[in-house]
Amino acid sequence: MAVLALVEPEEELSLQALSLARELGGPLHALSFDAAELGAHGVETVHVAEHDQLSSYAPGAWAACLEQLIDQIQPTAVVAAGTNRGNEVLAHLAARRDLPFAANCIAVGTDGTVTRVRWGGSLLEEARVTSELKVLSVAPHMVEATTVNGGAANVESFEPELGEEVVRVVEHAETPTAGISLAEAKVVVSGGRGVGSADGFGILEELAGLLNAAVGCSRVVTMAGWRPHTDQVGQTGTKVAPDLYIACGISGATQHIAGCKGAKKILAINSDAEAPIFASADYAVVGDLAEIVPAITAELRKAQSS
Repeated sequence: MAVLALVEPEEELSLQALSLARELGGPLHALSFDAAELGAHGVETVHVAEHDQLSSYAPGAWAACLEQLIDQIQPTAVVAAGTNRGNEVLAHLAARRDLPFAANCIAVGTDGTVTRVRWGGSLLEEARVTSELKVLSVAPHMVEATTVNGGAANVESFEPELGEEVVRVVEHAETPTAGISLAEAKVVVSGGRGVGSADGFGILEELAGLLNAAVGCSRVVTMAGWRPHTDQVGQTGTKVAPDLYIACGISGATQHIAGCKGAKKILAINSDAEAPIFASADYAVVGDLAEIVPAITAELRKAQSS
């Protein structure tokens, strides 16, 4: 039996979702809104939806596209990335079909069991999905986006039937940003309450400049008004997956770890030797970040000038 996957435009996490979707077996179909080449990711057929109401993101319309493909393909599962959009569209689909929706999955068994990330990553839940059609989203940065030795996917266009009442996005108000974005950065230098103030982020920004890194922060920092919400890393902020995450003065609350656990390596700097962040860190430095961060910066400058 077939599996249907939702592929968001230019979304790396969708490729991770395809890796889990392949494990379900059967021909893999993908709903896309552009003619992306997905054969290397095991997709046999890409269904490109074409309609005037799809010129911008419209969760109800995307769900309607999935529903019409379900009637056409008769898949055993519908899979999407656990992004804000992926979860929203699958929630619409589940409501339309009166189906259970298992979000943030990292594994699926042949007997219908799923392993899900819960409580900000502090708990793994194993549950059984009893419906014939499984609706699943894949937890970000928990499944590797791998390729297969497959040929080019077949590309088929279709025009879904959409009503005039479909809600869609008509305008985007972009938040001005400077430098590298958190989602794309290979290195993130992040600060928490221990930084002390908005001015205290100056030494973190200096270090980030040398490392070509993005600057992030914890939730308490945004609540204090020291940094904008767009800089927040965590369960209610941005989920990052850099090569290196440098946590400065961050205690390590579960909600923050949920946002940075995708990092390949975590370096934690904290004056509290009992800070929870150290349990998740690969490297730990106990001490005053106001002394340690400038010392690291100085050594980097020496190395770069030699």
